[in-house]
Amino acid sequence: MKWLFLSIGILSQVLSATCMKLSSGFSNLLFTVWAFVFWGVSFSIFIFALKDFDLSYAFALYAGAGVVLVAAVGVLFLGEPVSSIKVVSVVLIALGVAGLNL
Repeated sequence: MKWLFLSIGILSQVLSATCMKLSSGFSNLLFTVWAFVFWGVSFSIFIFALKDFDLSYAFALYAGAGVVLVAAVGVLFLGEPVSSIKVVSVVLIALGVAGLNL
């Protein structure tokens, strides 16, 4: 169950960040509202996940996976540029988070 909570928290975080981008600085009300909804869900569910995870590992995974997934969404769906340094940096973040579980 803890992994389900953490996964939902991460997914909600990614959706919130994506909606923030699509809100165009609060000018698109629909995406602005969804950004706040997903943000609230993300933090609320993450609190439940913290009951069964060490904080250092859970937050690193929450933040690191969020960064990796948001970068992928930006490149794949929002037309953001990709460079070798961006790919290497995202891989290093993922490796760092994985290393915390060793």
